[in-house]
This record gives sequence, C-alpha cells and structure tokens, in this order.
Amino acid sequence: MTVTLASVLPLAGDLPRRAYVYDAGGRAVWHYLRRAPHERYYGFGEVSGPLDKHGARMRMLPKDALGYDAVRTDPLYKHWPFYITYNAERGIAYGLLYDTHAEAVFDMGQEINALRGAHRYAQFMDGDIDYYFVYGPSFADVLAKFARLTGTPALLPRYTLGYMASTMLYTEAPDAQRQLEQFIAECAAHDIPCDLFHMSSGYTVDASGARMVFTWNRDRVPDPHGLAAAFSGAGMRLAANIKPHLLTDHPRFAEVDALGGFIKTADGSAPDLNMCWRGGIEEFWDGAFIDFTSRAGFDWWRARCTDALLNYGIEGLWNDNNEFEVHDDAAVCDGFGEPLPASLARPLQTLLMARASHSALTDHAPDKRPYVISRSASIGTQRYAQTWSGDNLTSWEALAYNLPMGLNLSLSGMPSLGHDVGGFAGGRPDAELFLRWVQAGIFSPRFTIHSLAINGEVNTPWMHPEILPHIRDLLRLRYRLIPYFYTLMVEAHRTGQPILRPLVFHFSDDPRTHGESFAHLVGADLLVAPVIEPGATTRAVYLPRGADWCDWHAGAVYAGGQTVSVPAPLDARVPLLVRRGGLIPLAAPRRNTREPDTVREVLAFPLETGRSQFTLIEDDGETLAYERGEQTAVTLSMESTAAGVRFGAVARGGYALPYTHITFVTPHDGQRLTVAVVQG
Repeated sequence: MTVTLASVLPLAGDLPRRAYVYDAGGRAVWHYLRRAPHERYYGFGEVSGPLDKHGARMRMLPKDALGYDAVRTDPLYKHWPFYITYNAERGIAYGLLYDTHAEAVFDMGQEINALRGAHRYAQFMDGDIDYYFVYGPSFADVLAKFARLTGTPALLPRYTLGYMASTMLYTEAPDAQRQLEQFIAECAAHDIPCDLFHMSSGYTVDASGARMVFTWNRDRVPDPHGLAAAFSGAGMRLAANIKPHLLTDHPRFAEVDALGGFIKTADGSAPDLNMCWRGGIEEFWDGAFIDFTSRAGFDWWRARCTDALLNYGIEGLWNDNNEFEVHDDAAVCDGFGEPLPASLARPLQTLLMARASHSALTDHAPDKRPYVISRSASIGTQRYAQTWSGDNLTSWEALAYNLPMGLNLSLSGMPSLGHDVGGFAGGRPDAELFLRWVQAGIFSPRFTIHSLAINGEVNTPWMHPEILPHIRDLLRLRYRLIPYFYTLMVEAHRTGQPILRPLVFHFSDDPRTHGESFAHLVGADLLVAPVIEPGATTRAVYLPRGADWCDWHAGAVYAGGQTVSVPAPLDARVPLLVRRGGLIPLAAPRRNTREPDTVREVLAFPLETGRSQFTLIEDDGETLAYERGEQTAVTLSMESTAAGVRFGAVARGGYALPYTHITFVTPHDGQRLTVAVVQG
C-alpha cells in the first residue's frame, strides 16, 4: 500500500479513517472510509444517475454498453477511480485518486453495517491500494492539483467546437461515398454549418460483411482521396472509426501475430482470442486485441493509422469499441518488457491506444494539433483525446441524465466531452425531443448528432422540416459561442479547470446547489437550464445565491437564492442566464471554422456599480504556434458607475488579431458600443 498526500489537510482529524480487509483468496482489497450525512461525492468519470453519488454503488469494468439506461446502467465505458468529496460542514473539497487499472467497486453508502458505522468503501479486484489524497480546499484547487498529477487536457483544434456530424447509415450503404458526398450537399442546401464528419466503420467491411480495421471497401468508397478532398473543399474534415482488435480472418492477422503485437494467452503461446464485433448487432467472431504495452503493437498501430488513413486525407482518428473486454484476467500483456496480467492492464491499453493514435497524427503533421476521439478512457486519456458518453438511448431520460454524466466527467479532469445528440440507439427522436436535445447539446464542448440508423432512420439537422429553422438558429448560436468555448478550452489546457461546471463548483456554500443535476454552468458565468420534459413551455431554474443573474434574451435581473420560471417555447430560445457582471464574447455565424473569423461581439451584463472583466484568448486555433508565443490575451473590461458603463479591450501577446474593434451589446436595453482594441 502507498498513500501520497498531494497536499495536507490543516487538521489531522479531517483525514479519512482507514481500514483494510482482504478476501480469502488474497486478491481483492477494500479501502473503508468514514461517511457523513453532510458529505457529497462527485466524479468517478462516466457514471449513470444523478450528480451527487452519496448512497450510490458503482462498478468500474468498462463495457460496450449499447443503448444503456442513463439512470441505472452500471458499469459503462470508462475506468476512472477518482472522486471529489465535498464536506459541507467544513466547507472543504478533497479528492481521492486511486492509482490502479484493476476492476473496482465504489460503494458510497449503499452498504449498511452496524459494526463499521456509516461508511463508504473502494474495492479493487487485483493489485495493491496506491492512492493520492488531494486537498482543495475548493473544487477548482482539487482539479488543478489533479491535473498536475495526471496531465493537463489537450488543447484541441478550434474546429472541434463546431458541429461534428456522424451516423452509421452512410458508411453502411453500398454507395457510401455518394451518401457521404450527399451530406455535404444537404448541409449547403439547408444552410447548416459543419466542420467534421465521423466515418463509422462501414467503410472497412469486406465482401463477407466483416469489419476489417485499416482496410477500405472500394465498392463502397472507390476513391478515399477524392472523398477527403470533397469534404476539405467544403470546409469540413473527416475522422475515421478504428477499432483495436483484428478478427482472425483479417488479412494482416498473421503479420501482427508474427510481430508479437497481440495480447497473449496466459501461457504466452498464442494471441488471446475474444469475442469481437464482426458485422451487425450481435454478430461476433474470434479476434485478438492489439497490445499497446508492446513496442510491436504500438508501432504497428501508428504505421497503419498513417498509411491506411492519414495518407488519404483523413484528419481525425476515432478510437471506438476500445473497452478491451479481454475475458481472461490472466491473459498476458507485454508491459514494456515487464509482463502484466489483463486484470491490471485493460484501461491502460485504452490510454495507450489514445497515445498511439495521437502519436500517429503528430508524426504525420508535426505542427498541427492532433484530434483523437475515444469512447473508452482512463485517467490520463485527457492528455490525448476527447470523449463522449457512448451509445445512449433515444429517450427523454437519456437527454436528462446525460447532463450529470457529463458534469461528473468534467469533475474528473476530462473537460472535453459530449453526448450523441438525438440518441444513438432506439430510433429517431420526434421533433420535440430532438429540438430539446439540440438546445442542450450546443452547450457541451463536443457537439455531435449521431445515430445507429436502424431501418434507415438517420438523425440529421434537417430530419424534421417543421423545426429546421430553429435547429439552424441553434447551430448558428453554437458557432457564435466558439470564442467563449475556446477560451475555456485554453483555460482547461493550462489549469485543468472544467468547461462544464455543476452549480456546486462555484457556489458550494449554497446547499441547494449540491445536488443540482439538470442545470449547469459553462465557464463561470453562463447558466444553462435545458428543457428535459415533454410538453414543457417554461423551465424552473434555481439561481445560486451569492450572485445576481440576468436573462440572456431580455437582460432582466434576478436575485440569487430563488427559483424563477423562465420561458421555454418550442423554438431556438434556450433558458439561459448570465451572472451579473458577465461578459460573453461571440463571433459572427459561419458555415465552418475555416471561413474568415473577423468579428467579435460581446454580450455585456453590467453590475449596478463595479468593474468586471473576461480574458479572451485568441490564436490560429489549429497549429502549435501558440507554444511559440503566437497567442494573444484580450482583456475585456466593463465598469459601471452612476455616470454610465464604460467598456475596454486591451490585447497582449504575439498573435496578430484578425479584427481591430469589438462591439459590446447590453441586452437589457439593446445598446451597442464599438471600441478599438488597444495593444497593451
């Protein structure tokens, strides 16, 4: 056992009480801690149910959870043995980070035992207990220290904040290339902005219908170069789905076996075979997983990413089906020369797969920021990839409970995340559910509409013509918000702070925020309260005390510490409030982020009296030039006095801004004032 104090509590009595119990076989180990009614628990990566995990029980053994129930299904896709405890009595937050890749169970008070008193525990099925105690005292402090321990999140390309489309339908079609190119035409015809399309794995199927990673079905996609060029010409990019297993009849299976690049059987004599996805749903075949802890497997993967995809113009790598469901705990991974059993290496494989894909991209285009998306993840994946909440179900419950799922991921040090808008499995949403889902989805760092597309029911922005104007306006709002989101992404990269924040993050001294699951902040100032019930035309929103709040649309001011009813008609008007004093930078609407970005407007919500500011970060959004000093901070300021409101903008840094003036807009009175950007 190893215990590391990342920071020391001021009172030794606050340290959690510890006890250890081993099972009869000597493998599993428990870590028991005191539980108090005034404690709340957050994090654990990606978990179902409400935000606060007090009283919950969660298992960590990543699974391919197709069509999961966002309220109850456990486990899901990720292994993330880290959580934050907030002690309301003392007003402090601290984190516990368990350094293990073993299967785990966290019981946060579901178990009752008179001998132990009120308790919680972590149980690990193999290995030792090595953990870090991370003292805050605030949520922000905990996550800053967590980021220093495990690595700060990647600074992704700016285009990842645009609409990134996806569906299985197009690549499953016999004329996949024509279908994909038709998507470009549909975006233009319906005036829908888009920056990237994810190609699902149908482009890899062979004549028998089997999915063969790093191959192209030339009947479906006869000209991969031409396909990538068509998307590039429309200002979009392509990301390609890749899976970490090779079926036994894959044309390169013997090659990888000869190299020693697979996870092996317990005796090390052969590739360890597992049930792997082959064709349609519930169609499986024997296959073996690439061993990313071996130099052979890691290098083979990087090379295939390059010659099979990047050399054709693919710009993003989509690591999918990467839960590494190796069924034999004793299967052997190379472990960089120190063999590891699969029981201690499954999430490590996921992490290293992300690193391998990231490495392939950086080798191929050394000065470009790589884009990797990974369904499964473990602690450290944030350094290389973005994630999403997997194959959710089309339902109002999924819309609602994906919100706290994303907030807990955010409180786990994984800020770049999103959900499949519209639902992946379960059929096409009706117009009302789809519109509400888009209203919620545009406020996630990753915005993707995706679908399994059974029976051809593909989710697209234009699938319900009666709401298409509203969908278009929502996507335009998303693109207008990119400067705000991008600044928060830079902050996350520098400090580990989340982009999406539960109300408790900034208002922990208000007990009513501690369990709020269905409203959240984007950054420190923008409060989003999505509509999550059918038939609703208003949204009750609790406004945290300690601040005044302004209606985004009309500028009306509300005191904090109360619940207000906000209009929520079935259109493009999302219930949004801004902390008084907030400054929200906006861009002009664009079809994609490759178009010129020369306009900055700031929605300003003045204090009655006083000064506030927001530091907007600008750079080229695509290359590593920011590491060489080509990044500029624009300090936006607002000062309210009896004489009126004064605005300012001062720029410092080595990036040449594409604009010289900024327009400040005050929604409460519709006033507009354009000021020159001063070089500081």
